[in-house]
Amino acid sequence: MLKLLVCSDAPEQALRYRGFRAIAGVDEVGRGALFGPVVAAAVMLPERLGPLARAGLKDSKQLTCEQREMLDRRIRKCALAVSVAEVDAETIDRVNIYQATRMAMTAAVLGLALTPDHLLIDAMVLDHPCAQTRLFYGDALSLSIAAASVVAKVHRDRLMRELDALHPGYGLAAHKGYGTAEHRRSLRELGPCALHRRSFAPVRALLGNADASGFLFEDPVGDGGEVEAGGD
Repeated sequence: MLKLLVCSDAPEQALRYRGFRAIAGVDEVGRGALFGPVVAAAVMLPERLGPLARAGLKDSKQLTCEQREMLDRRIRKCALAVSVAEVDAETIDRVNIYQATRMAMTAAVLGLALTPDHLLIDAMVLDHPCAQTRLFYGDALSLSIAAASVVAKVHRDRLMRELDALHPGYGLAAHKGYGTAEHRRSLRELGPCALHRRSFAPVRALLGNADASGFLFEDPVGDGGEVEAGGD
């Protein structure tokens, strides 16, 4: 169904018709992963988005790794402002993944070099005074949100490749921390490391009751990971 949606600047143009000018798209990646941080990006694009649309900008899950890398460079070259923020696994376990996602998104917005007057957010509402539009399937409908999706995804994937060298054996470079069969198998063989999310059921199940006590949170939405083009 998502492939039938058209990613365009229609949401941005509707907001400009209402008088908004500094519009930031906000999105996250890594919400369903078992390992590492959740990452959010906020991107403010110029009014003319034709070049990015023609370059194939859309939801990062529908792009290959090579396409995302190319678009990340183009986005950063033309964007008015870009900001990326992370919330680590320890905080996710403490506050739950939903709140950690909102924290990462808010931090990304606060990190922008320019002050937005409206936020386009993929299915979330933030504790932020700026006017906001909560857009379901926003990364498949809005070019600004899609840009944030790509920037966040490229950032987190690079981080997972770096962490793969520090935490070998889990296959992080391949599955990026999501709950694939390979990842679950390595978890059973090696046990969780310090950066695994102990509040997530597949990890918590491998811990003793004493270690798992207090970790009662699950993702209330439960996105369960990402399916991407190109087999990433």
